[in-house]
Amino acid sequence: MLGVRSGADGRVTYLAEPVPASEVLGEIPEGIEPARILRFASHCQSACPNRRGTDCHLVERIVTAALPVSSPVVPRCHLRPQCQWWQQKGVAACQQCPSVSTRFAADDERMTIIADPSTTLEQLQTWIAESG
Repeated sequence: MLGVRSGADGRVTYLAEPVPASEVLGEIPEGIEPARILRFASHCQSACPNRRGTDCHLVERIVTAALPVSSPVVPRCHLRPQCQWWQQKGVAACQQCPSVSTRFAADDERMTIIADPSTTLEQLQTWIAESG
Protein backbone atom coordinates (compact mmCIF):
# COMPACT_ATOMS: atom_id res chain seq x y z
CA MET A 1 0.00 0.00 0.00
CA LEU A 2 1.36 3.39 -0.98
CA GLY A 3 -1.07 5.80 0.62
CA VAL A 4 -4.48 6.74 1.93
CA ARG A 5 -7.21 8.66 0.13
CA SER A 6 -8.40 11.64 2.10
CA GLY A 7 -10.43 14.80 1.81
CA ALA A 8 -13.43 15.59 -0.35
CA ASP A 9 -11.44 15.20 -3.58
CA GLY A 10 -10.11 11.75 -2.64
CA ARG A 11 -6.51 12.62 -3.40
CA VAL A 12 -3.84 10.35 -2.01
CA THR A 13 -1.63 11.16 0.94
CA TYR A 14 1.45 9.02 0.44
CA LEU A 15 3.09 7.06 3.26
CA ALA A 16 6.78 7.60 4.03
CA GLU A 17 7.33 3.87 3.45
CA PRO A 18 5.08 1.32 1.74
CA VAL A 19 3.12 -1.12 3.89
CA PRO A 20 2.23 -4.63 2.72
CA ALA A 21 -1.48 -4.76 1.91
CA SER A 22 -1.84 -7.86 4.08
CA GLU A 23 -0.98 -5.74 7.13
CA VAL A 24 -3.80 -3.23 6.61
CA LEU A 25 -6.66 -5.01 4.85
CA GLY A 26 -7.91 -6.54 8.10
CA GLU A 27 -8.19 -3.05 9.60
CA ILE A 28 -10.66 -1.75 7.01
CA PRO A 29 -14.21 -1.59 8.44
CA GLU A 30 -16.68 -4.07 6.97
CA GLY A 31 -18.62 -2.68 4.03
CA ILE A 32 -15.85 -0.36 2.85
CA GLU A 33 -14.05 -1.37 -0.31
CA PRO A 34 -10.28 -1.04 0.36
CA ALA A 35 -9.59 0.52 -3.06
CA ARG A 36 -11.90 3.42 -2.14
CA ILE A 37 -9.65 4.55 0.70
CA LEU A 38 -6.23 3.02 0.08
CA ARG A 39 -3.78 3.45 -2.78
CA PHE A 40 -2.14 0.25 -3.92
CA ALA A 41 0.63 -0.27 -6.41
CA SER A 42 1.11 -3.12 -8.78
CA HIS A 43 3.73 -4.12 -11.28
CA CYS A 44 2.97 -3.66 -14.95
CA GLN A 45 1.87 -6.84 -16.67
CA SER A 46 2.94 -7.77 -20.18
CA ALA A 47 -0.63 -8.80 -21.02
CA CYS A 48 -2.14 -5.52 -19.78
CA PRO A 49 -4.70 -4.13 -22.25
CA ASN A 50 -3.14 -0.66 -21.81
CA ARG A 51 0.29 -1.83 -22.95
CA ARG A 52 1.51 -0.97 -26.45
CA GLY A 53 4.98 -2.40 -26.94
CA THR A 54 6.94 -1.15 -23.95
CA ASP A 55 4.69 1.87 -23.32
CA CYS A 56 1.68 2.28 -21.07
CA HIS A 57 -1.13 4.00 -22.93
CA LEU A 58 -3.11 4.54 -19.72
CA VAL A 59 -0.56 7.11 -18.54
CA GLU A 60 -0.61 8.67 -22.01
CA ARG A 61 -4.39 9.17 -21.69
CA ILE A 62 -4.10 10.39 -18.09
CA VAL A 63 -1.51 13.03 -18.99
CA THR A 64 -3.40 14.05 -22.14
CA ALA A 65 -6.57 14.69 -20.11
CA ALA A 66 -4.67 16.00 -17.08
CA LEU A 67 -6.53 17.81 -14.36
CA PRO A 68 -4.99 21.08 -13.15
CA VAL A 69 -2.47 20.44 -10.38
CA SER A 70 -2.48 22.48 -7.19
CA SER A 71 1.29 22.23 -6.79
CA PRO A 72 4.14 21.64 -9.23
CA VAL A 73 5.84 19.52 -6.55
CA VAL A 74 5.65 15.78 -7.15
CA PRO A 75 4.67 13.56 -4.23
CA ARG A 76 7.29 11.51 -2.42
CA CYS A 77 7.31 8.02 -3.91
CA HIS A 78 9.50 5.01 -3.24
CA LEU A 79 8.47 3.40 -6.55
CA ARG A 80 9.77 6.16 -8.80
CA PRO A 81 13.05 4.43 -9.77
CA GLN A 82 11.07 1.45 -11.14
CA CYS A 83 7.87 3.26 -12.15
CA GLN A 84 6.81 2.82 -15.77
CA TRP A 85 4.77 6.03 -15.63
CA TRP A 86 7.75 8.04 -14.33
CA GLN A 87 10.07 6.58 -16.97
CA GLN A 88 7.56 7.31 -19.69
CA LYS A 89 6.07 10.71 -18.77
CA GLY A 90 8.17 12.00 -15.85
CA VAL A 91 6.85 14.83 -13.69
CA ALA A 92 3.56 15.07 -15.64
CA ALA A 93 2.68 11.49 -14.61
CA CYS A 94 3.71 12.03 -10.99
CA GLN A 95 1.56 15.14 -10.72
CA GLN A 96 -1.52 13.18 -11.82
CA CYS A 97 -0.80 10.02 -9.84
CA PRO A 98 -2.51 11.17 -6.59
CA SER A 99 -5.81 11.64 -8.44
CA VAL A 100 -5.76 8.22 -10.13
CA SER A 101 -8.21 5.65 -8.84
CA THR A 102 -9.41 2.26 -9.97
CA ARG A 103 -12.88 3.22 -8.77
CA PHE A 104 -14.79 6.22 -10.09
CA ALA A 105 -18.40 7.27 -10.46
CA ALA A 106 -20.25 5.52 -13.28
CA ASP A 107 -21.39 8.90 -14.62
CA ASP A 108 -17.84 10.31 -14.75
CA GLU A 109 -17.48 10.47 -18.54
CA ARG A 110 -13.91 11.80 -18.42
CA MET A 111 -12.64 8.91 -16.29
CA THR A 112 -14.65 6.36 -18.27
CA ILE A 113 -12.98 7.51 -21.49
CA ILE A 114 -9.51 7.62 -19.92
CA ALA A 115 -9.87 4.16 -18.35
CA ASP A 116 -11.04 2.49 -21.57
CA PRO A 117 -8.00 0.79 -23.17
CA SER A 118 -9.58 1.14 -26.60
CA THR A 119 -9.64 4.95 -26.39
CA THR A 120 -7.01 6.45 -28.67
CA LEU A 121 -5.25 9.72 -27.92
CA GLU A 122 -6.98 11.21 -30.95
CA GLN A 123 -10.41 10.21 -29.62
CA LEU A 124 -9.53 11.62 -26.21
CA GLN A 125 -8.30 14.91 -27.68
CA THR A 126 -11.53 15.19 -29.72
CA TRP A 127 -13.62 14.55 -26.60
CA ILE A 128 -11.63 17.19 -24.66
CA ALA A 129 -12.10 19.75 -27.44
CA GLU A 130 -15.82 19.06 -27.71
CA SER A 131 -16.51 19.01 -23.97
CA GLY A 132 -14.72 22.29 -23.42
